[in-house]
Amino acid sequence: MNAMPPNDIPNIERGTICIEKLEIGMSREVSKTIGDAEINAFAELSTDHNPVHLDDSYAQDTIFEGRIAHGMLTAGLISAVIGEQLPGHGTVYLKQDLKFLAAVRPDDRVTAIVTVREIDHSKRRVTLDCLCTVHEKPVLKGEAVVLAPSRKFD
Repeated sequence: MNAMPPNDIPNIERGTICIEKLEIGMSREVSKTIGDAEINAFAELSTDHNPVHLDDSYAQDTIFEGRIAHGMLTAGLISAVIGEQLPGHGTVYLKQDLKFLAAVRPDDRVTAIVTVREIDHSKRRVTLDCLCTVHEKPVLKGEAVVLAPSRKFD
């Protein structure tokens, strides 16, 4: 049996929950520690090399008084929950609104929680409440609207 990396915890019910099985209030989550490796990799992938994320000296003189992770790196954990768990594989993003509430610092453990708020079966649209926390303190909140997979199209 392969050991899981120490940075990750297992996700519950990975896969797909078709719209026919979704229920209001259904929720899934994932947690991940955002370290230097993740911040550096995101900077390379996104080409966002803002020194507030990468340079301790520069970041010390900002309103954050130290380095912070990219906001979209944190938001990416919401995408992980939506794409892997709720609704899961086959889900198509239609809209995402985000409000950043607090900085995520290197080595913070972020938990992304996605909860079903509304279901429009006729359009296969699902509205999801999205929340990211560090030590149970909200750092990001928002809403996503997705096109959920359906058993009718299997």
